[in-house]
Amino acid sequence: MGSETIKTGRLANGEAQKSVHKERRGLSSNGMNGKHENLGSNRAGTSSSGEDYDLMMNTGDVDGNLDGDVEPVFVCRKARQGDLTFQDIHDNRDFFDEDDEDDSDWEPVQKHVELIKWFCVNCTMVNLGDGVICDLCGEHKDSGILRLGCFASPSSQDAGCSEVESEMKGKNKEMHSQLSASNSLTAIGFDERMLLHSEVQMKSHPHPERSDRLRAIAASLATAGLFPGRCYPISAREITREELQMVHSLEHIQDVELTSHIFSSYFTPDTYANEHSACAARLAAGLCADLASTIFSGRVKNGFAMVRPPGHHAGVREAMGFCLHNNAAVAALAAQAAGAKKVLIVDWDVHHGNGTQEIFDQNKSVLYISLHRHEGGKFYPGTGSANEVGRNGAEGSCVNIPWSRGGVGDNDYIFAFQNLVLPIATEFAPDFTIISAGFDAARGDPLGCCDVTPAGYSRMTDMLYTLTGGKLLVILEGGYNLRSISSSATSVIKVLLGEGPGSELGNIAPSRAGLQTVLEVMKIQMNFWPSLGSSYAKLQSQWGAYCNTRKQIKKRQRTEPPIWWKWGRKRLLYHILVRRLHVKSRGKPSLHSS
Repeated sequence: MGSETIKTGRLANGEAQKSVHKERRGLSSNGMNGKHENLGSNRAGTSSSGEDYDLMMNTGDVDGNLDGDVEPVFVCRKARQGDLTFQDIHDNRDFFDEDDEDDSDWEPVQKHVELIKWFCVNCTMVNLGDGVICDLCGEHKDSGILRLGCFASPSSQDAGCSEVESEMKGKNKEMHSQLSASNSLTAIGFDERMLLHSEVQMKSHPHPERSDRLRAIAASLATAGLFPGRCYPISAREITREELQMVHSLEHIQDVELTSHIFSSYFTPDTYANEHSACAARLAAGLCADLASTIFSGRVKNGFAMVRPPGHHAGVREAMGFCLHNNAAVAALAAQAAGAKKVLIVDWDVHHGNGTQEIFDQNKSVLYISLHRHEGGKFYPGTGSANEVGRNGAEGSCVNIPWSRGGVGDNDYIFAFQNLVLPIATEFAPDFTIISAGFDAARGDPLGCCDVTPAGYSRMTDMLYTLTGGKLLVILEGGYNLRSISSSATSVIKVLLGEGPGSELGNIAPSRAGLQTVLEVMKIQMNFWPSLGSSYAKLQSQWGAYCNTRKQIKKRQRTEPPIWWKWGRKRLLYHILVRRLHVKSRGKPSLHSS
């Protein structure tokens, strides 16, 4: 509405004049929030609600008597109704002419609604709205997973010291009192400087390979009383250039070192570096090398390298797939330098370790076995088909078990271990075993989309444990769901400490796709590992029985009518019989008829 003016006439009656004068003074006091403006000038006041209005006084009729003999004329510029609260209008309703109100040009106030967006601390996926539970993984927005690890409640907010924390502390005290010094034979490699490796500028959402991965694992181990506690820490050192040159080209090493002088850089669109990344990569490789030599020399029995950035995608000349230096390759050569003749590397990361394979596919003394999603080369990085077996006289040194689909779970992995990994590894007879332990095949991982559980990982660790008399090094690779990676790593470390994996294995029944993959790999690897021959014949008969069963089921489904048709036929027969009985009963003569 446009601004209008309302003139208040002079009052003849003195008492009425005083009364109105008080009322107007009250309006001035209320409307101007108790602040008096200079008379005789046009001033803008502020209502109690913070809205503006104009108050004018006509000084032409003032005769100089300030005692109120002549009342000044007030001109109140009418404010827009949309600028006032209901309380303002009610308190000062005498100064508004309701007949002049026109709402024809009124429009509702359009408020800018800001879309709430937050990223899950557990899986990094984006969530929209004001909800507090992640739509993908079910984790609470403010869960305590970075403080308690996998022992934090997934669906509730972190409330500081919880009952879970108190209970775990009590159990840890009891456990520590029962432990002897001989139990502290599992070494953990970790350094906080590796947490500084991070993506400087976030893109569409947080990078999955983030420092919270190590924080969640460390929190789980601390809550469980494993580290610090039952595990032995080793000091970190940066690996030397000479050690790296046994694995990588000099050009690659220099490229990584160059990033320490750059605020933010990328090797590939998803492989970042900041000024701390080169140091973190050297620390990770140095820890893995020292763990390998320490374990093989017998100073500790086994170890877990809690390191980042990961390494199994890093090749001789290239950094890719979040990886800068190949930690597993460095550890294998360090073990050989310490005296190991044969080294086994088992890579259960959901992605194929193309870098590790490239480094050792001409080396007979290192056997590389990888279980990964492949899907005909459509899954990253596209390498690792069953036909890639090594080259230049080292055929059979690479064993790839490429899953043809996602969703692969415990049964398929353990079935592959029983029929491929263990028979080949036993025939190879290694002196030292390394696990490239990516936990992105774990249930709930946003990148892997598979279904391996912590129990499955502990079972596979236990199966490899006895191969080399317990001389086993587990190196962290991928894994991007904090709850999955922390619970899986904790289960693996418990096996390293001597705890059993749980219930005994029964008869493992693989999926149809899993059985088919194992058979395809066995058919190829039989040429290099003769021990697979008997198992292959047995599995072939199992596959034949499986196919015959499927054929019989399909044939039965084709010959038999569908269940809905059988139901319809029975209902029709029922109605026919009931109708006939009803007709017969009507046709019988009555006992009372003549």
